[in-house]
Amino acid sequence: MLPRLELNGLCVLYTQGIETKQWREFGRTEVIDNTLNPDFVRKFILDYFFEEKQNLRFDLYDVDSKSPDLSKHDFLGQTFCTLGEIVGSPGSRLEKHLTIGAFTLHSKTGKPMPSVSNGGIPGKKCGTIILSAEELGNCRDVATMQFCANKLDKKDFFGKSDPFMVFYRSNEDGTFTICHKTEVVKNTLNPVWQSFSIPVRALCNGDYDRTIKVEVYDWDRDGSHDFIGEFTTSYRELARGQSQFNVYEVVNPKKKMKKKKYINSGTVTLLSFATESEHTFLDYIKGGTQINFTVAIDFTASNGNPSQSTSLHYMNPYQLNAYAMALKAVGEIIQDYDSDKMFPALGFGAKIPPDGRVSHEFPLNGNSDNPHCSGIEGILEAYHESLKTVQLYGPTNFAPVVNHVARYAAAVQDGSQYFILLIITDGVISDMAQTKEAIVNAAKLPMSIIIVGVGQAEFDAMVELDGDDIRISSRGKIAERDIVQFVPFRDYIDRTGNHVLSMARLAKDVLAEIPDQFISYMKGRSIKPNPAPPPYAPTGQTLQTEI
Repeated sequence: MLPRLELNGLCVLYTQGIETKQWREFGRTEVIDNTLNPDFVRKFILDYFFEEKQNLRFDLYDVDSKSPDLSKHDFLGQTFCTLGEIVGSPGSRLEKHLTIGAFTLHSKTGKPMPSVSNGGIPGKKCGTIILSAEELGNCRDVATMQFCANKLDKKDFFGKSDPFMVFYRSNEDGTFTICHKTEVVKNTLNPVWQSFSIPVRALCNGDYDRTIKVEVYDWDRDGSHDFIGEFTTSYRELARGQSQFNVYEVVNPKKKMKKKKYINSGTVTLLSFATESEHTFLDYIKGGTQINFTVAIDFTASNGNPSQSTSLHYMNPYQLNAYAMALKAVGEIIQDYDSDKMFPALGFGAKIPPDGRVSHEFPLNGNSDNPHCSGIEGILEAYHESLKTVQLYGPTNFAPVVNHVARYAAAVQDGSQYFILLIITDGVISDMAQTKEAIVNAAKLPMSIIIVGVGQAEFDAMVELDGDDIRISSRGKIAERDIVQFVPFRDYIDRTGNHVLSMARLAKDVLAEIPDQFISYMKGRSIKPNPAPPPYAPTGQTLQTEI
């Protein structure tokens, strides 16, 4: 029971910084007087990113005066969750118990203080809070556009150029985040790129005047693409459509500084622009679509002896190894979208008991009939135990684990489930032809693949699997969708040793493309989201707010 028969309820929302881990007050609801069941009207508008773990904290107070100082009011309880938990719950409605912790955080300093309000008992449940999320209307718009270029700089010694464009949206802090790459048009200085569609949210986060930067490159096979030039625009400018306002000079700043007579490195012209409102990733999640997460871990001998500190599988008692960090970074975000939190975990490239045969598709928990582990911690525990029982061997084959997940995805193609396979590996792939064929076949299914390369090996082959520049093909068949995202883990190691920041950056980059890959499957199959469940009717001692 709450300590009083009535209260003047106030809910305070805090968000947590990724780097500092400090809680900052985001906003407060209105005060609702004389009730144990306040239904708060005020909504908090947050930017939602599938690829980020967005931690939230809700503190509830009984307001005794008009003072803005929260320490002057009675603390009732608090709860913690992620924005993904709310979004991933049925109907995007999450019910959480309010508890009184041993400490609360001072509203201004953020420092812990003993929780003595209400004579509270640490950990005691003191009511519930219902959190609901809904998507803003402007996030539903999808822009379709097409560009061409004229007289781009020649970059290839024996030919012309192989140009492609990279689009970036600007962030609040002045940095830029990649949001789209065009295809490569070979051997021309006057390319006409195919039209492409992109959510307006991804392009400008719903801010029509936010800067959009576009860079133009000459594609090179070795990945060292030559910079041709850049230009900036905005959604509002692009929405004017084909006109004199949407012809852009491509400028190379270095050339401009060096050469007085330099004008530009060509021009890019918008040929067409249109917008339409479409079903979004959140529509499907709200309608009940589940995200199924499977992990596959490389147990080949090139990782080194797990008992030695030089091994990539070495279990340092003080910090996670690269395999565990990659798994935790990705898994902790995806798990919010899976209701039962049971995840298949596989290994490949090891000799397994009892007969020592080499397997490229063995369950980490040793149970072939049920390879599921309970939560991310369950996967980590099974991974640690596997290192004690299997013998690292080889070769590095991906096709078996890709086909393993594809079999499950092939059985559920009605939009109710979507499958994500995380492959963590240290070496050069041994079955490239078979893996490419498996990926081309998987591209027809509700499935995406994330590959994280750990260690210092050369990962050129992985770049080929990641079809950002050139869509992967096998036996003359081109993949229906780009479903693979590859990143080398070494690019995310923070020099200051901040592993939390490293994991956040890794997750952001490998998961950023998932919502668009998800939508491309649903749209290609004309699958519409199910209607959201009816609103939950609160009863009893409940505190309710909305996001």
